[in-house]
Amino acid sequence: MSLRQASAVAIGGRALLIEGSPGSGKSSLALVLIDRGATLIGDDGVSLTESDGALWASPPPNTAGQIELRNVGLVALATTRAPVALVLALDEGAPRFVEQAESIEIGGHAIPRLAFDPRGPAAVVRAEYALALHGLPLSRTA
Repeated sequence: MSLRQASAVAIGGRALLIEGSPGSGKSSLALVLIDRGATLIGDDGVSLTESDGALWASPPPNTAGQIELRNVGLVALATTRAPVALVLALDEGAPRFVEQAESIEIGGHAIPRLAFDPRGPAAVVRAEYALALHGLPLSRTA
């Protein structure tokens, strides 16, 4: 098991890792995705393990079920685990048009990665489309 500094949510049984510098909007994007039906995996920390040929994201042991809401505090939420399908790297300078995601190696697994601008009211919908268009498919063993 390894820990990765990222927030993560599960959408349709697949994990979306959200990476970025402190204050870049990881928790905010995760929160709006959760409000739209996603399930929290971890906030600002995710446990990663290899299982059934896939990289799985799980809640980290010390902060499982907690998300920090800026200007509000810690909130407890239900959690889940899921195979990692896509990494969104928060970057306000992300390219406007993308033909395909680049790939990043995490724990010996090639995972699609997109530079992603988290600003604007449509960011959450764009994140869902990014997972649908660029995320790894859900395997039969997941």
